[in-house]
Amino acid sequence: MTAAGAERAFVVGVDSGGSGLRVALARAGDGERDGRILETVTSGEPVRTGPGGIDAGQLLGRLLPAVDAMAARAGGGAVRAVAVGAAGMATLGDRLRAELPGALAEAWGVRRLALAADAVTAYAGALGQRPGAVVAGGTGLIALGTDLSGWRRADGWGHLLGDCGSGAWIGRAGLEAAMRAYDGRRGGSAALLARAEERFGPAAGLPAALYPRTDRPAVLASFAPDVAAAAGAGDPVASGILAEAGRRIAEAAAAVLPASPDGPDGEVAFTGGLFRIGEALLGPLRAELGRMAPGVREVPAAGDPLVGAVTIAAALAGGTLRLPEDPRMLQVTR
Repeated sequence: MTAAGAERAFVVGVDSGGSGLRVALARAGDGERDGRILETVTSGEPVRTGPGGIDAGQLLGRLLPAVDAMAARAGGGAVRAVAVGAAGMATLGDRLRAELPGALAEAWGVRRLALAADAVTAYAGALGQRPGAVVAGGTGLIALGTDLSGWRRADGWGHLLGDCGSGAWIGRAGLEAAMRAYDGRRGGSAALLARAEERFGPAAGLPAALYPRTDRPAVLASFAPDVAAAAGAGDPVASGILAEAGRRIAEAAAAVLPASPDGPDGEVAFTGGLFRIGEALLGPLRAELGRMAPGVREVPAAGDPLVGAVTIAAALAGGTLRLPEDPRMLQVTR
């Protein structure tokens, strides 16, 4: 394609998750991070999930007109590649895998499509196409690593089976410490009890207020800032919870780092709102990770999952995609 033709071509990145849907239109480039984002459309309404998984029809119903409008505002042009990152892609993405390739080919004539787990787009946003590891932390937590020959995953198993060190994990541990103080048991925190009752009401009513909720992970995570505030005010129990969370996160990161003869090695980036908690979490995390993987190099995350989706789409359009393909993690149609 000529330079003028490339200037009129686009790639599309999509980030679909529990907080809504984001779509970015970018210029098609010739390689990694060449796709310059022109415009982003954001909707706070998540794409529905039903018995058949993520609702492909609803996603298309919002994606197609949004991209058409953005492309018209950008002067028109062809879409060369699309990358969709979605929470639950591995287990709930069957409809997307079945319906999106044909629908996008019919609508835009686009054949290059990447369907990725949201952890993969988080990885691509943070590190691009370099080997290493990324830990994405918010309400939940997952670590993903690659040596560019395959993916390694740790955690991301939800608040009942894992997500160790996540916002939900920290909040649950803080509420347990509050209830210990309410009962008069060892390990309790009067400071966390006071904060829990301020946020949720009398402690005795907390189980009834929490257990019926369908959004329990988010409710638990809403208490994580209170744990951080109590730690900042000098509460030793809250500080201990954050220190343990940091150690758990380090374990996940070390588990997915590329292997070397001397053990886990390479670059690691931490992305997501969880890490805004600050040094009370990051200090123990870095100390434990340095002990487990002495050669690791922490680097700042370059971008978020939407940037990662655009990165994948631009690489796919330019024929430079190096991230490993996988039926559940990163499925590519060319």
